[in-house]
Amino acid sequence: MPRATEGKTAAEKPPKKTKSTGGGGRKKLSAFNKFMQSEMARLKESDPDMPHQERFKLATSNWKKAKENPRAAAT
Repeated sequence: MPRATEGKTAAEKPPKKTKSTGGGGRKKLSAFNKFMQSEMARLKESDPDMPHQERFKLATSNWKKAKENPRAAAT
């Protein structure tokens, strides 16, 4: 009885996958992420001695009433 895999040669095997060189680009930033990037930079510039955690809390509270926030207009 011949086996199904018997008779396959190296030429019949699918080629090995190579790693991508990138070029696919990055995922688009959400409105929240864009806002947070600029807001964190703005807050750091205005008060460089403020701890990161405090700056992040302030930035998220600013997001709640920001015009960039699509949910802020609804509420």
